[in-house]
Amino acid sequence: MTKRSRAATARATDPAAVVARLTLDQKARLVSGASFWSTAEAPGVPPVYLADGPHGVRRLAPDVGGVDGALPATCFPPAVALGSTFDVDLVARVGQAVGAEARRRAVDVVLGPGVNIKRTPLCGRNFEYVAEDPLLAGEIGAALVRGIQRTGVGACVKHFAANNQETERMRVSADVDERTLRETYLRAFQRVVTTARPATLMTSYNRVNGTHPGEDRRLTTEVLRDEWGFDGLVVSDWGAVHDRLAGLRAGLDLEMPGAGEARVREIVAAVRSGALDPADVDRSATRVVTLALAAQAARDRDGGDRPTDGAPGTWHDDAHHALAREAASRAIVLLKNDGGLLPLSPRTRLAVIGELARTPRYQGAGSSQVVPTLVEDALTAIRDSAADVVFAPGYTAEPRDARRGAGRRGGRKGAAALADEAVAAARDAGVVLFFAGLPRAAEAEGRDREHIELPVDQLDLLDRVLAVNPRVVVVLSNGSVVRLSGFADRVPAIVEGWLLGQAGGAATVDVLFGRVNPSGRLAETVPLRLEDTPAWTSSPGAGLHVTYGEGIFVGYRWYDARDLTVQYPFGHGLSYTTFAYAGLAVGRPADGEALDVRVTVTNTGGVAGREVVQCYVSLPGSAVPRAPRALAAFAVVDLAPGESREVALTVDRADLAYWDVRAGRWLVEGGTYRVEVGASSRDLRVAAETEVRGDAVVLPLTPGSSVGEAMAHPVVGGTVRALLRAARLSPDVLVMLTAMPLERLPYQPGSGVTQRRLRRLLALANGPLSRLASGGRPRRPRGGSPAPR
Repeated sequence: MTKRSRAATARATDPAAVVARLTLDQKARLVSGASFWSTAEAPGVPPVYLADGPHGVRRLAPDVGGVDGALPATCFPPAVALGSTFDVDLVARVGQAVGAEARRRAVDVVLGPGVNIKRTPLCGRNFEYVAEDPLLAGEIGAALVRGIQRTGVGACVKHFAANNQETERMRVSADVDERTLRETYLRAFQRVVTTARPATLMTSYNRVNGTHPGEDRRLTTEVLRDEWGFDGLVVSDWGAVHDRLAGLRAGLDLEMPGAGEARVREIVAAVRSGALDPADVDRSATRVVTLALAAQAARDRDGGDRPTDGAPGTWHDDAHHALAREAASRAIVLLKNDGGLLPLSPRTRLAVIGELARTPRYQGAGSSQVVPTLVEDALTAIRDSAADVVFAPGYTAEPRDARRGAGRRGGRKGAAALADEAVAAARDAGVVLFFAGLPRAAEAEGRDREHIELPVDQLDLLDRVLAVNPRVVVVLSNGSVVRLSGFADRVPAIVEGWLLGQAGGAATVDVLFGRVNPSGRLAETVPLRLEDTPAWTSSPGAGLHVTYGEGIFVGYRWYDARDLTVQYPFGHGLSYTTFAYAGLAVGRPADGEALDVRVTVTNTGGVAGREVVQCYVSLPGSAVPRAPRALAAFAVVDLAPGESREVALTVDRADLAYWDVRAGRWLVEGGTYRVEVGASSRDLRVAAETEVRGDAVVLPLTPGSSVGEAMAHPVVGGTVRALLRAARLSPDVLVMLTAMPLERLPYQPGSGVTQRRLRRLLALANGPLSRLASGGRPRRPRGGSPAPR
């Protein structure tokens, strides 16, 4: 290739050069979708096809927005289940499989994962989200992104930001203070962006502090791009655009779905009238072109257009189905197993009760729905695993209202007969497998739950079954937590099965019969009652505002700070074996940036098993409000009976930081940190302490700063203290004076501080000596953020 031809090729594939050759109309069309799922074409710019798919690919015709007619794809476990695996390598393999299926179906961008925090168990979309903890949500989300993007398909992390309820989701404002926003609701996004570099990011429907995120330049450009270094494309949620011109100014690059020629004319007219800077359009168009050219390059590597594997029902991938089964089995949480009732023996006479055993719920309702290639139910797998099985559905697939006392009991024709049949089947069984869970209508995008109760038909039936046979294993199927306190102390075993994807039925039976030793851990606390939850008094808000009054105390941080009893804590999960912890050592690598945590874990039981090692960190006596402990690192370890292994965990220094609202930056507070390692947030086996140096920072003094802050200032503090000593104030007056703003000090008789002296003090406090006291320029965490590697 000649130098001239190489230069021509470079110009043809340089996004900025491509955009420079386009007309204003063409650029305006690029930043508006062409159809429900595809972007617009332009000279030298191919279209990009996007598809829903946090846990599987839903390939539809360009103008079809529903589920019907979608091509089949492997339905992997949704995020609610993947979060409970605590296994980033396994999740990355799931992401890679999703990406591979996207490539087969000519999909360029998969719209997922969702990493919003589970602020309340009532959120109707919790099944699409990972955890109540931002570190776990960020790590699992980043693993999915890395896996998807290994295949050349782009991922889209969503929904940015503070999208924690479905009620009035397109209009409600999440009113949240800056520290809470940074530490809780942005932190998972920050981790995904800085460690996995997703190709795209989706803005949410809701407003944050009164402004739609897609129109908030501070969030979408200053935080996302300038601080975190995001260099991908920002796309709206479907139909989320409120003010397109404001969005372009803020950095919202692509509106989806296409809003038609009216939107194009609006953008063109705004540029021509001077209401919109043409540079804003060029910038967003360039990002669309960058994504389109990357998608085209991936297609070229495949040798052109990718096949779509035919019509629905004609395709199945055995390897991906096996991976879905592995992921599902690793997600199952054994909550209780008194007396070793599990695992089951194939020789045990089993009564399987519950329609959910035969007709499984394996995913939630809404935009994340996948058309599966195959669905395995638990009943068939149980019959294949045991010699003596009797089944009774017990209840119908659409039960009555879940709240006890709601509606007329036994009102549906045939309900009593179904229940009687189930009780009769349970009476003579060696073990009863009682399948319970939420109906499809209880959890769906677009609406929140009203309560966390199981359906009343199921609870009434469980009471009757326990009366004739106490050897009951409750197997749950739900996308978010349900209240268990009504029966948890009356059944010997409880298995949390979440929503497990198309292979969930077989995976559940693998765990029940011990072919897989359960290793799932709770990614969200199971409370005793809804009234104990952090957002109980404020969610879903009123007057189109919801106040995040609980602040940083979300999930287990809330329950621990209030010392509340819970049904099962964050991180909890049992095994068919036991593990011991010993030899905790906390050191620091040579660079002093991270805590090196090492602990020896031993399998003290009789079967091979997997332990999820969890490390929590706290700072007793902190100068700022903090949770009693916070997850700082985790790892999975597989151990044979009697085997011991040293597990190494790294706690990045940035994960010790808090957001200082006065300094407007992340700060690590110096002090003696407590490091605890164990099997859950409330089952911590070993502990150690370590000294951590704090960040040197001197906050600026202003006329509104307090006298106490001036007294503590490293540059002028001595001068201020001397002035007050000279005034010979009584101790009581001096205590009251410390809370007074500096600007009022000159007006206090005998203070010895004049207006002129105050101005000189402030100038000295904020001058070169102050920067020197801070150790030079304030040091920012890597990437301007606390995102660990």
